[in-house]
Amino acid sequence: MQLRPIDSIDTVACVGAGTIGGGWVAYFLARGLRVRVWDPSPVAAEKLSRLIETAWPALTRLGLADGADKDAWSIHTDLAEALDGAGFVQESAPEDLTMKQELLAGVARAAAEDVVISSSTSGYPMTDMAALAAEEGLADRLVVGHPFNPPYLIPLVEVVGGERTAPEAVDWAADWFRFIGKSVIKMDREVPGFIANRLQEALWREALHMVNEGEATVEQIDRAITDGPGLRWPIQGPMLTFALAGGEGGMAHMLDHFGPSLLSPWTRLDAPELTQQLRDAVVAGCDDEADGRSFQDLVTARDAAIIDIRRLVGELRSTLPGAVERDGTGAQSDGSAA
Repeated sequence: MQLRPIDSIDTVACVGAGTIGGGWVAYFLARGLRVRVWDPSPVAAEKLSRLIETAWPALTRLGLADGADKDAWSIHTDLAEALDGAGFVQESAPEDLTMKQELLAGVARAAAEDVVISSSTSGYPMTDMAALAAEEGLADRLVVGHPFNPPYLIPLVEVVGGERTAPEAVDWAADWFRFIGKSVIKMDREVPGFIANRLQEALWREALHMVNEGEATVEQIDRAITDGPGLRWPIQGPMLTFALAGGEGGMAHMLDHFGPSLLSPWTRLDAPELTQQLRDAVVAGCDDEADGRSFQDLVTARDAAIIDIRRLVGELRSTLPGAVERDGTGAQSDGSAA
């Protein structure tokens, strides 16, 4: 498979200009690219213009690429016209499987043969979305490039192909997103909802259960995350966080000591059996992520980051109307811990 050289691309196409698609447009513009946009809505251009104007100050603070121009976009109602000259395509149509199947097949027909086509789907496997394209032998360049809202600010993109996607296209897409400044997870296999959505969906469902059962209020649930584990997650995700909870024994001690609690009714989700294979895989993964850093190194880095995050969050909260007064570390002014 011959795909276009990544560093030769100066124009991309965005298929769909809603919240996600428009966010992609703003991000691509900030990276110095020209963007051709397809959207059949008669008010698409007006809405997109407002979204770009809203996003541009934030993108400017993050840092614009040389030649970035917030006006370097055009909108089209003809799909082939929108794809003309584009070296990459990002589809962001509504989450309707039939619509995506038809649209991706149409894009695959119209796009140049050396162009990778990525979908912003929130959960559909590419194998399902590429069904019509596969019938025509056009599914080899179709990949998932799942962003997080807003795409112009959140760096994560999850990349995975379908059964008919060429491995070269998946590799190319991962390299492309890294090239334009994204944090990329190249998944080994298709999973409905991908990785991050499945994790946040599990938390969301448990939160709904707790409200429904009168176990917690909405405010309590939000505070439980923003002033609790959420402070650690920007630096060390949930797996490494639990590894540090095991002390110097790390994840091995954590699993050996607290493994039985997986059977406790702490969540409506059923836990998998903690087999030796699962235990060893989790322990090895944490060791890999630590990358030679000692327990003390990890704790020191975590603590310094949490202090900075709490101070920053405290400053931001103090500017909000009706904000609870807090001290410089993010704690409430009555002295209680955040």
